Amino acid sequence: MTQIKNIGLFTSGGDAPGMNAAIRAVVRSAIYYNVGVTGIRRGFEGMINGDMFPMNIKSVSNIIQRGGTILKTARSEKFRTVEGRKIAYENIIANNIDALVAIGGDGTFRGAKEFGQEYDIPILGMPGTIDNDLCGTDFTIGYDTAINTVIDAVDKIRDTAESHNRLFIVEVMGRDSGLIALRTGIAAGAETILIPENKTDIDAVFYRLENGRKDKTSKIIMLAENGIVGDAFEVGRQIKKNFRITIRGFLSWVTSSVVAGLLVWIGYWPAGQVLRQ
Repeated sequence: MTQIKNIGLFTSGGDAPGMNAAIRAVVRSAIYYNVGVTGIRRGFEGMINGDMFPMNIKSVSNIIQRGGTILKTARSEKFRTVEGRKIAYENIIANNIDALVAIGGDGTFRGAKEFGQEYDIPILGMPGTIDNDLCGTDFTIGYDTAINTVIDAVDKIRDTAESHNRLFIVEVMGRDSGLIALRTGIAAGAETILIPENKTDIDAVFYRLENGRKDKTSKIIMLAENGIVGDAFEVGRQIKKNFRITIRGFLSWVTSSVVAGLLVWIGYWPAGQVLRQ
């Protein structure tokens, strides 16, 4: 193998807390070993467009605590084509890049694998996704922050639920993985946890709610996206009682203590959409 003198570094797919810390570590380590680093903005799309720049110690100063990714991220339909990957390779060669470091999730790794096989370029993948749905690692970059953010949010939801004797439905991200919902549901003491990996019938949810503890003043249903029974609104429609549903929206991901891209559907907010069955 030819000695690696310059590596290309990029983030792709959904951003995740900790990506900037990973970028910083790669750049500082490469410089320590006298290896150059070329940053590639907006992932594979930037690779095709030639959006690249040299990185140094100053490039990664004061970013370790920041969420998101300073290299930006984007999904690329062009990279799915043979022609798009050919352009990306030509730009890599033009920028004297000998190897790539890809920070991202499942889609990033699939694209990197195909690219590496086509052009025989060394590629190292760093698992960066809140979903924790990649094999070969116990925790992906961003996963721990995601579950801690959800638990913090559910703790606050529980306070309101107890105050109003309400049932709350909390839906979290995870794509096709229910690990965020499972871990946070257990930690938060949810009455029911619905995940894609387990085909839970809605009747089983009803039974659990009707035959659970009668002395509890609040109930929480933890729901993973892409579940068998539908999203939070669909589950809400099927539960035969009055309740309220609102999309609380994206929680801020300004610091590493808050999950990037986490979306929580919450069961109560005065300005919310009222669903009455």
